[in-house]
Amino acid sequence: MTANTNPGRLDVTFRISRAECVLLFITMLWGGTFLLVHNVMSISGPMFFVGLRFATAALFVGLLCMRSLPHLTMTELKAGMLIGITIMLGYGLQTMGLQTISSSQSAFITALYVPFVPLLQWLVLGRRPGLMPSLGIAVAFVGLVLLAGPDGGMLNLNHGEMVTLISAVAIAAEIILISRYAGRVDVRRVTVVQLATASLLSFLMMLPTQESIPQWSTLLVASAIGLGAMSAVIQVAMNWAQRSVSPTRATLIYAGEPVWAGVVGRIAGERLPGIALIGAVLIVLAVIISELKLSRRATAKCIEPSQLSGDKK
Repeated sequence: MTANTNPGRLDVTFRISRAECVLLFITMLWGGTFLLVHNVMSISGPMFFVGLRFATAALFVGLLCMRSLPHLTMTELKAGMLIGITIMLGYGLQTMGLQTISSSQSAFITALYVPFVPLLQWLVLGRRPGLMPSLGIAVAFVGLVLLAGPDGGMLNLNHGEMVTLISAVAIAAEIILISRYAGRVDVRRVTVVQLATASLLSFLMMLPTQESIPQWSTLLVASAIGLGAMSAVIQVAMNWAQRSVSPTRATLIYAGEPVWAGVVGRIAGERLPGIALIGAVLIVLAVIISELKLSRRATAKCIEPSQLSGDKK
């Protein structure tokens, strides 16, 4: 490697790790679930379906790591329960919102957790995001506003939009908690706990919301199994990948979720206006910006001996 003869030069590099590739893949899966959940809401209440979905996911993961479950630690139990609470709030409120708004609207509003993650980190943990993640967050936020629609709808939220917005805060908290515990726990065991916790709390929430048990149907069973399997893959992948990917970088990768949801929605007949498509492009650009690194390099080869001794000429 040759020495850099200009100490003030900024080198721009683009790097994407295997863990980040995994997060990109599960973001595609995540974006594709909105339309399916939206359709299921015609035959089931939100909390029952969320409970059934995560019970199925917990069963899938539990069967795969049955031998390691007896070694569950108190730290893993605590982490799983805390993350499970945020999952129940995030997915429960999101699913509740899908009763009255389209899958594309839900995806776009949910993705507002992009600026919520660094803001929560700053407010709760005192960690300020770096320059490039901050720039990516700003670009992503503009894109999300365009995707949601520039007609003022975000300033006059209906019930479905409001609960979906609150769910975005819960999802931001989930991402931060996963990153906090990812390097200290066994991924499989903590995933079982968080999925089981989310399922149990969702079923319990049927009591205060006075939600009834829906009639059994093939669509309900197939959707629960399919989404349960996808949820298992997504949660395990998030827990594994975020051991090496920071919350800010992970969040900006997740910002591609509404783009994929919009693609699936368009295939199903939903149409995005031109300005929303511009917003989608900005979100993809935000992900790229977040992966850029600026480094200022100065090597010993470009420093004169007189400079090392402190002499000035």
